[in-house]
Parts: sequence; C-alpha cells; structure tokens
Amino acid sequence: MSNRAVITGAGIWSCLGNDLDTVCRSLYDGKSGIGLSPERLQYGYQSGLLGIVEQPVITKQMLDRHTRVGMPEHTQYAYMAARQAFAQANIDNDYLAQNECGCIFGSDSSAKPVIETYKTMEAEHDTAMLGYGMVFQSMNSTVTMNLSTIFHLRGINFTVSAACASGSHSIGLGYMMIRQGLQDIVLCGGAQETNQYSVASFDALGVFSARMDEPQKASRPFDRDRDGLVPSGGAAAIVLEEYEHAINRGAKILAEVVGYGFSGNGAEISKPSDQGCVVAMSRALKDAQLNPADIDYINAHATSTPQGDMYEAMAIDQLFGGCKTLVSSTKSMTGHECWMAGASEIVYSLLMMQHNFVAPNINLENPDEYSAKINLTAQTVETKVDTVLSNSFGFGGTNSALVIKKI
Repeated sequence: MSNRAVITGAGIWSCLGNDLDTVCRSLYDGKSGIGLSPERLQYGYQSGLLGIVEQPVITKQMLDRHTRVGMPEHTQYAYMAARQAFAQANIDNDYLAQNECGCIFGSDSSAKPVIETYKTMEAEHDTAMLGYGMVFQSMNSTVTMNLSTIFHLRGINFTVSAACASGSHSIGLGYMMIRQGLQDIVLCGGAQETNQYSVASFDALGVFSARMDEPQKASRPFDRDRDGLVPSGGAAAIVLEEYEHAINRGAKILAEVVGYGFSGNGAEISKPSDQGCVVAMSRALKDAQLNPADIDYINAHATSTPQGDMYEAMAIDQLFGGCKTLVSSTKSMTGHECWMAGASEIVYSLLMMQHNFVAPNINLENPDEYSAKINLTAQTVETKVDTVLSNSFGFGGTNSALVIKKI
C-alpha cells in the first residue's frame, strides 16, 4: 500500500459555527456552543442541555423540492459541510461529472423521521399519508444516499454505523481505500441530528450533565467535578485524495492522513477500556511509522463522563507518559457530537494545525487523579502543530484513532 491519502478540502456545520473561519475563532477563543433547549425539557428530558446548531436554509436555487423532501435534519447539515469541503478542494459539479468520487459517512441513527412515521400511522392508519420522502429520511444510510445523489458521486458509497466512533472510522476507511489504490477521491465525514427525538434514550441512562444553570460550564472533560456529557451534533466533511492525483490537478494539500488504528473492547456494551484505547492508538502510530514523542497534540475523545475520561487518561498516560504531549478535548466547547464527533474533531485539529495553536480544554478547574498525569491544557496554546492523534470511542467497545500530519 504505497499510495498516500491527503486532505484537500474540509467543511463544518456545528454549534461552534457554520464555516471554517468562524469555527477556528471559536476554538482559539475557547467559546462554548452549548445552551439550553426548552423543547427537550417539555418533551420529558431530565437535562435540557444541548449544543445549539443552526438549522440550514436550503433554497430551491440550491436543491429542488424533490431532493429536499428526502433529506432529514442531519443530512442537511452534511450537505452544507460537503459543499464547503468540495469548494475548498476546488472540486465543482463539472469535475465530479467527469471523475469518480466515493462517499463514506458516519451516522448511526435517523430518529425523527422514524418517530414521525410512527405518529402519522397511529393517527391516520394509512401509509399513503407518509409521503414520498420518509423512506429516504429514515434509513441509517440517508446521508450517503443523499450526498451521492446530489453530487453525482459514482465511487464507493456506504454509511459507517459505529456509535460515537462512526465519523472517525469513515475517514479511516476512506484512507484505506486510497492507500490500496481503489479510489482517487473520497468524501468522508460524520453527521448527527439534534432534534428532541434523537437522544432521548441516552437521557434515560442518566449520562447527561444536569448543570443547567450554567450551560457553557456543563461540559467538563477530565475535570473532577464533571457530572455527565452534553449532547450535540451537526456535520463535518473532508475531501480525501490520493497524493499524486491532488498534485496533478493543482490542489492545495491541507494535511496528510498517515495512520488509522482500531480495536474492540470485547467487554460490557457501555463500558470503556483503557487497553482498547491503547491498542487503537498504538496501531495508528505504527501505521504512521511514528513514536509517541512525535505527536504534537492529542485531540481526546473525552466526553465529560467519569468512567470514559478516566480510562482514556489512563491510556494516554500509559502510551505517552513522559512525552508531555499536549492534550485537550474540544468536547468541552462542543459537547458530544456523537456520530459526527470523529470527523468534526479531525476538522478542528486541522484548523489548529493550519493556524498554529492548540485549543483549550475549557472548564478544567480541578483535574482528577488520572487526568493530572497527562499534559492537559485549559488555555489556548500558541505552538506549531505538525502531527495530531485524534481518538474516538463508542458503545459496544468500538475504538478508532487517526493520525494526521502537516506536509
């Protein structure tokens, strides 16, 4: 596998902003995108905390009504992020019509159309009342089926459902496709809906923060006083491209994906594992032919849950102890973007790499005993960032780690 996979475009639609420049400023300033959703409390959630994501306005000049009807909320986010990524990569519709491009996105649910279908059927008892678009909205593969249709993508086309590691695995698989010479260009990313139906079952587990009097201080990865995560969402997209292909068409190369590691914990369905994390990170480093000391920054998965943060801190300390590698969790600002997180955190890391800073782990006031052993930063650090390791873990013990490097 001699081919190299580089990033030539990126796009983002998140609670930190709807474009790369705005998101970069939010990251640098340590600005939280978390607020309170009265709709969730009215619906019966224990916690109304939420990463507040602006709903896109997709006009008929952008897409016809027939197409828009088949797009649920998170597919709309993904469409807006993909537009940005293709634009930055200087790839237009004419280019896509003449060249094969794949599409792999991470997404593990489409709750709202499923629930709305059920409610309509309960009220009307008539499938004719469901309309044309519900079937396309409700499928787990709704993001890739829509994006591939909209942009006329004719390459590899599937959705990765791997809980909160979905977005990361999508990039890892796109990277492997390019490394193996199976594709020249792949649009990769992740998308997560933010409507009131999307994570009610998570709320039932009692894993969400109850710090509703101070929403922007609620997400506290690695902090001793954390009381749970804050759900969030949106979409992120990157254009992955074979290096020579990018050079030959004159594309600007933003960074290179040089390592992908993965593992399964093989234990309890919701219990994280320090050893599973170590295996994924070690495989990513081995694939990248790098040592722990070569990594400038670790974008931690840390979601602000007591167990998850603890095991990841233990794993980082085990592998990077003595290296003083800077660590932060951008989820302190975004909350947990779930299926999107592994992709958005590559975009966030890419922005730090381009602008020479490490974003802060905000709300870190009292690191716990495990977190105190790693080089966490609660403040923005202006520093050269050439190599980044990004962690993503999910229910069922799925682990993913990616290494990106500045060229």
